[in-house]
Amino acid sequence: MYTGPFKKMNVLAKARDLFKSQPGTVLDAERGLLLYESVNDVIQAESVLKNNGFDDIRVVAPPPEYRKGCDLSIEFPIIEHISVLRSLEQQDCVPMDLIITGDENMLPTEICTVKEFNRHIMVRAANMKITFEKDTLRIVNISGGGCSDVPYMATKMIGQNLHDAPSPRECGFTLCAYTLAIAFEHARKQYV
Repeated sequence: MYTGPFKKMNVLAKARDLFKSQPGTVLDAERGLLLYESVNDVIQAESVLKNNGFDDIRVVAPPPEYRKGCDLSIEFPIIEHISVLRSLEQQDCVPMDLIITGDENMLPTEICTVKEFNRHIMVRAANMKITFEKDTLRIVNISGGGCSDVPYMATKMIGQNLHDAPSPRECGFTLCAYTLAIAFEHARKQYV
């Protein structure tokens, strides 16, 4: 886990100093980003926050100028920054930095993209893709990655309906499973 500036000083004091240095910004901004050094740290932090009832978070790509070793970050409601940081601190899952996304140039990038074909829809998260039929929602392809569990996830999911297919979180264990789960959950949310 990262042991930089956030770790050396109280994380809440760091947040307080950040907001004091940018008066009014917190009131104008709706979202903040938690930056981490590695993908594993993001996965762990997301799990901690979801387990603590923070349902209004999402994994996104931070603006390029704020990528510090990891192309993923956690977006959260800035109004909840004290509770979020406290929950993370209690689980030794402190971010390496926190930024406020009030400026239009500071908005994070959605990591899911959707491409529609004639009879199919493909949802991509990072390098993992899930493709399904528009009318039946039957999964026809799982691709991308290169992780050892991708073929296994494909055998479990292809031919299944989006309603009934197991989540990649249930049948996979790598970064590929994690990003495929993001694409799968996005597809379910948008089309089921």
